[in-house]
Amino acid sequence: VLSTLGFWATGTFQRKITARSVLHGTISLIPQYIQFPYTAVQQDRGKRDFHTIAEFPNVIGAIDCTHIAIKAPSLNEFNFVHRKGFHSVHVQVICDSHLALLNVVAKWPAGTHDSVIVQNSSVGLNLQEGAVEDGWLIGDRGYPLKTWLMTPLTNPSNQQEARYNQAHARTRTTAERTIGLLKGRWLCLSGTGGTLQYQHSKVCHIVKACSVLHSIAIKNGIPLKDPPRSDEPIPDRECFPPPIALALRTRVNIIQRF
Repeated sequence: VLSTLGFWATGTFQRKITARSVLHGTISLIPQYIQFPYTAVQQDRGKRDFHTIAEFPNVIGAIDCTHIAIKAPSLNEFNFVHRKGFHSVHVQVICDSHLALLNVVAKWPAGTHDSVIVQNSSVGLNLQEGAVEDGWLIGDRGYPLKTWLMTPLTNPSNQQEARYNQAHARTRTTAERTIGLLKGRWLCLSGTGGTLQYQHSKVCHIVKACSVLHSIAIKNGIPLKDPPRSDEPIPDRECFPPPIALALRTRVNIIQRF
């Protein structure tokens, strides 16, 4: 157990020390420590806490993606090539205002766009089907505007829209900070000790295990200085289909609050 935790924390000495029982035992705790807020009580608490950041209403989670560097896989290698030239797994995280994880998706190759990951995730599918009546995720320009996912305006045209974007950015940075803390606490994910020398599937398991331990640390107040995020937060530009009228109207209603 200590050898496995030591490797996850430092990212060095990548021998076969990640014991299978420790890895899967940690992952088995996901339902206990990583839960998306589908109940009204959970949502109300989350909305209040997010609102205190910049008065952005009805936010139930902040979403973002990050890359975890891996060795070149033997199958479908091209799909795992990051735009900067290394191979990686593309990981989606959703967090609360306290930087605890609400959802983690670790299975997609580097070339998968953020929007594809969320729209094929359990949370994205549930929200699309109306699992949450009055609440939304908050994400950057790498995501399409949805009734359940609020994004910033590309070109604000007045002060209200500018204030909306400012409040959106301040609230959304919780996702960036969460990723920074996750990688700062578990350096095996940051590339500090070098690229993870495991198959894609095992790397995804390591990400999930470290995510559980991250949320345990957050919920128990174990401190770690907030490090800078190592990967580039600016998303690739993607041409999305026009958002539906209800999504546009929802965003306009939020803007009018500012």
